[in-house]
Amino acid sequence: MTKADIVNEISKNTGIEKVTVQKTVEAFMEAIKDSLVKDKNVYLRGFGSFIVKKRAQKTARNISKNTTIIIPEHNIPSFKPAKSFTGKVKTSVKSSK
Repeated sequence: MTKADIVNEISKNTGIEKVTVQKTVEAFMEAIKDSLVKDKNVYLRGFGSFIVKKRAQKTARNISKNTTIIIPEHNIPSFKPAKSFTGKVKTSVKSSK
C-alpha cells in the first residue's frame, strides 16, 4: 500500500477531500520525522512506537579491496508494533491459509 492508497482510503471512509487528507498525512509523517531527529520517540497506543535505536561502532570489510573500515556509532529510526497490532497480523495470516 502506498501513501496515495492510504490517502484514497481515508478520503473514501471519512468523506474528507483528498487534498486535505494528503496534507494531514504528510504533516503526520513530518511530525514523526521531526521528533525522531530530536531524539524523541513517538508512541501510538494500539499501533506501535517509532523509536531511535543506537547502532554500536563496528568493523566492516571491503572484500574487493581487502581492507577494513570502522563504521562509527550512529542512530537509526525503527518501528516497533504494539502487541495488539502484532496479534492481529498473526491471526490474519493463520486464517488466510
